[in-house]
Amino acid sequence: MFREIQDIIEYDTSRFIQYHFSPAFLALREIGATLEFIVGSKALNRFRLIERHFFRNLLLKTFDFEIGFCIPHSRNTCEHIYCLPDLEPNIVEEMIASPFETRSDSFYFVNNKLIMHHKAEYSFSPQTQGNSFACNNMNSVGL
Repeated sequence: MFREIQDIIEYDTSRFIQYHFSPAFLALREIGATLEFIVGSKALNRFRLIERHFFRNLLLKTFDFEIGFCIPHSRNTCEHIYCLPDLEPNIVEEMIASPFETRSDSFYFVNNKLIMHHKAEYSFSPQTQGNSFACNNMNSVGL
């Protein structure tokens, strides 16, 4: 479901996503993710995404993506390449043994003003059935 972001943003508790990856995910060095969004009636100046990834209280990595200017009433797609951090083997073992204790916060800014915040949790434990990737409660938003 797409919606236009108004001038005043209220915190939306439904902006939460849960991922389940296989343990092999933690051995990857780079991954790509595609972000698709629709811009409402106002142009976006200096659109930026900052993500912070944590395991418990340990900051794993911060990603900072500058998307730039987006014209009004446009559908946009951008791909982000994530260079994953080198993790100590004991941290990897703890992350696998501790589903959903790895978390991230995604902050979306326009003109240096926070307009949206998403939270996510990650599990890297082996799955007994299904795909190696699953997500729950994913929301899309129009900007």
